[in-house]
Amino acid sequence: MGRVIAPFGIKGWVRVQPLSDKPTGLAGYRQWWLSTPTGWQAFDVTQTQAQGRDVVAKLMGCEDRDEAEGFKGRWVAVDRQAFPKPAKGEYYWVDLVGLKVRNLQGFDLGVVSSLMETGANDVMVVQQVVQTSAQGEDCERLIPFIADVIKRVDIAAGLIEVDWGVDY
Repeated sequence: MGRVIAPFGIKGWVRVQPLSDKPTGLAGYRQWWLSTPTGWQAFDVTQTQAQGRDVVAKLMGCEDRDEAEGFKGRWVAVDRQAFPKPAKGEYYWVDLVGLKVRNLQGFDLGVVSSLMETGANDVMVVQQVVQTSAQGEDCERLIPFIADVIKRVDIAAGLIEVDWGVDY
């Protein structure tokens, strides 16, 4: 959900660059998980504040700038169980990555490898290995995540059905 980019001030606060669509979304969670060289570690968040497009936070136990410097570059995550349930027809990107994409004619277009924001709408990056020789070649499709294209999302079945041609 974000990455610690720098210490903030002298009292142990950290500056976090959120990776969510709403920068303040990360501020609503009272426990963050930070990446460490040995795995993920939970930290209680005692205070947060929006700071432009970033969020600054005070982590329990981090008392000065030197300690905060040690968090620089660490990834910030939130326990999946803490996420609010999405509204009908809305999805967390993390739930879409890895789903198979099939068009209305039954042709498998590949697997969602990531999503990106373009300003106009979100776009799925769909990867497929195409067998054009003894070695497979990666084929990448960019498919807009809009109602005219996305016909059905079935997370339980691991499938997204789209109105999208093979040659697009």
